[in-house]
Amino acid sequence: MESVERFVDAMGHAATAVSVVTTNGVAGKFGMTVSAFSSVSATPPLVLACVNRKSPVADAISRNTNFCINALADHQSMISDTFAGRPPSGAPYDFDCADWDVARSGSPVLADALAAFDCALDSASDAGTHRIFIGRVLEARHQSMSPLVYAQRQYRQVTELKTAA
Repeated sequence: MESVERFVDAMGHAATAVSVVTTNGVAGKFGMTVSAFSSVSATPPLVLACVNRKSPVADAISRNTNFCINALADHQSMISDTFAGRPPSGAPYDFDCADWDVARSGSPVLADALAAFDCALDSASDAGTHRIFIGRVLEARHQSMSPLVYAQRQYRQVTELKTAA
């Protein structure tokens, strides 16, 4: 079995998109930064997000039966830090750090997200320390901006590679 430290270090070298998963409903309004988000299927449109089971967000998504994945643009690292619990100013997890709209599901959707996927909860399963939420996409939207990426414990920007002519 691989050591936890070696696994975590190796995963830190894999670049991931940065997103904030939000939910609102009977369990309350919550959001948190995640790096584990992926497309599952185009037909029907399904996405997944992984949330630590100890987080109150995991229970809230289960009870609210909705969530929105807000993919962040490269100028939104402050939003990521706020919903990771380490804001540069203000309170952790404070929705006042940005402008939000209400998605069809009732979840908060970042007004200027790079991409947003508003979801009804389709299913959930536990894997290790996390709960995998699969959402049926009710609405998707996007803007032409560069994504915020995280690798080697730092935010990164995507640049285009020049190809030989």
